[in-house]
Amino acid sequence: MRKLFIFTFSTFSVLFLAACGTSATEQKAATATTDTVVSMIDSTEKTYDVKLVDNKKDPTCGMPVTAGISDTAHYENKVLGFCSTECKNEFLKNPKANIAAAELK
Repeated sequence: MRKLFIFTFSTFSVLFLAACGTSATEQKAATATTDTVVSMIDSTEKTYDVKLVDNKKDPTCGMPVTAGISDTAHYENKVLGFCSTECKNEFLKNPKANIAAAELK
């Protein structure tokens, strides 16, 4: 919802500035400012370093952890990285059945 509001505000402000006869430089500055705000909001998502986990692949879906880790879980003295909270929750339902797919380091 927040991204949609910022995008809408950004689009509106650029259109408004264009309608008021502002220069192209001023329009680019307005766009750059709103793009920075959007980037700052997107960067608040929690991510983990691949070096901190003991697996090479998400044990639920098989995605390589190098593509991104958004959640972790501890299992048998190991820290496992997951691409999403949904994958972590699915793993925790039956960890013994899924641990082999993790390709532990």
